[in-house]
Amino acid sequence: MTTAAPPAPAQPRNPLHGLTLQAILTTLVEHYGWEGLGERIAIRCFTHDPSIASSLKFLRKTPWAREKVESLYLFMLREQLRQLPARR
Repeated sequence: MTTAAPPAPAQPRNPLHGLTLQAILTTLVEHYGWEGLGERIAIRCFTHDPSIASSLKFLRKTPWAREKVESLYLFMLREQLRQLPARR
């Protein structure tokens, strides 16, 4: 008899939880554009003939680059929150 794996713990305060790398990268490209993304993270896949597919291939094999992309995504979210009008 096989036992089912326990459900993954909920991560309500983790803004990356449930997001795919493709969704994160697509959002960053829509926000900054490829040129802006290449200026913020100097990775060849962002600066020379960039595409979502080639960038995903590189990021999935390169943990340090993926961490930079995830960090930039979190920074972008914080900046967007700062720009919202203050709630009273």
